[in-house]
Amino acid sequence: MKHSLPLVLALSALGSSGAAQAQQRAPLVLAAASLQESLTAAADAWAKQGHAKPTISFAASSALARQVESGAPADLFVSADEDWMNELAAKTLIVASTRVTFLGNRLVVAAPAGSKVRIPVRPPAALVRVLTAGPLAMADTAVPAGKYGQASLEKLGVWAQVSPKVVRAENVRATLALVERGAAPLGIVYATDAKASAKVRIAGVFPENTHPAITYPIARLKTSTNPEAEAFRRFLVSRAGKAIFVRYGFSAR
Repeated sequence: MKHSLPLVLALSALGSSGAAQAQQRAPLVLAAASLQESLTAAADAWAKQGHAKPTISFAASSALARQVESGAPADLFVSADEDWMNELAAKTLIVASTRVTFLGNRLVVAAPAGSKVRIPVRPPAALVRVLTAGPLAMADTAVPAGKYGQASLEKLGVWAQVSPKVVRAENVRATLALVERGAAPLGIVYATDAKASAKVRIAGVFPENTHPAITYPIARLKTSTNPEAEAFRRFLVSRAGKAIFVRYGFSAR
């Protein structure tokens, strides 16, 4: 019997260790493709604080929302627009009280780094001439970046002339890749995407009044049971978390 107490303490310690490890299970985050560098940096910063590093799946917001609707297991969703978050909210797939719009972005035209092209917003004829000189890479309009791009071109009165030259891409990073590889001389992307690549430069910036505000909402998914997910969400929307994204060119909201 004299050995029973140490044995009980050892088992208790083992149980506590197991519980701690369970608490530290890495959350799974579904995030818009444009957040690739910034959210990875935020996950690294979170891990340095002693947490399990979140696992992040990057894709178009539309594709990720459909995964959630299909029952894909995940903890957090970060969208590049409000519409796809609204869709999940309407189907009660997010915890409404955790939804926060915490970032903003700008819409730009990217060109290869060595290009001298400048994008004239006015007059429309000059804009059409530049944008139709070759294929114009752009995310599909089911994707936020594509939707913003079409809205801007419609507002500027050139969509009808430009749309036949548009080459559709799966998401904004696929659009960027087309410009990087020289498959398209111009592409409509976010300012943060252009900033992330040394192979392109910003040839023009769309006026903010030509498209809906580019915002990034985050929310915890209703099916999430990982306590680390809520802690990581709170970190991302904190002042320290937002500061990481600002370093990558986003605006904090």
